[in-house]
Amino acid sequence: MPTCDDIILLARYNADMNRRLYAAAASLPPDEARADRGAFFGSLLGTMNHLLAGDTIWLTRFAGHPSAFAALSALRGAALPSGLRHTFGDSVAALRPQRERLDDMITALAAELRPGDLEQTFTYRTMSGQAFHKHFGSVLLHLFNHQTHHRGQASTLLTQAGVDIGVTDLLVWMPESPPP
Repeated sequence: MPTCDDIILLARYNADMNRRLYAAAASLPPDEARADRGAFFGSLLGTMNHLLAGDTIWLTRFAGHPSAFAALSALRGAALPSGLRHTFGDSVAALRPQRERLDDMITALAAELRPGDLEQTFTYRTMSGQAFHKHFGSVLLHLFNHQTHHRGQASTLLTQAGVDIGVTDLLVWMPESPPP
């Protein structure tokens, strides 16, 4: 299971990669970012909106964790997006403030976590109301895995448009360990 240090690393990686994604996406003409490329969420902006929706949904759920994380206090009682295709805007510039806000929350949450928080069983409901009970550390890993999965799709869409976001390997963010 993940440690608090693992979650801090993933939060830093996540925020850095989102900054790179948004910088690369901002270099495209607006029509290119909106163009349906046949991706699961259609366009680059569709994929970026989906990431915002998914993160907002999960972080709002996490706001109900028994540890009552201060980093997520602004989301307690907040309305959820209408679904996984919810639209926060139709341009990179319109999406960026929400992305930065969520990444700041994720980074602050990671810094606030204690080992006992990760070990707790976390109860949440899907958008349809189905209840699940999962290991909280594992659910946090899902949040980051979901981000990486869809950022990979966004990176492919950018590459197809002639834009390279650079190295995306998590290894680059990992600190060196002393040799044995």
